[in-house]
Amino acid sequence: MPKLKTRKAAAKRLRATGSGKIVRRQSSRKHLLEHKSASRRRRLAGMAVVNERDTDNVHLMLPYL
Repeated sequence: MPKLKTRKAAAKRLRATGSGKIVRRQSSRKHLLEHKSASRRRRLAGMAVVNERDTDNVHLMLPYL
């Protein structure tokens, strides 16, 4: 059986937690931050868990995750 290739774009954006959940960065944190409140910017700075409906697709993109 040949080795499965990892989608490198997904590998740069997603990672697994210790319990096996897949986490991603929040959106809306790159620019136009001036009008966003400090609490909103802090909330967006953290990681978010990928929706359970998307985890099957993520595992296809990252077979060794």
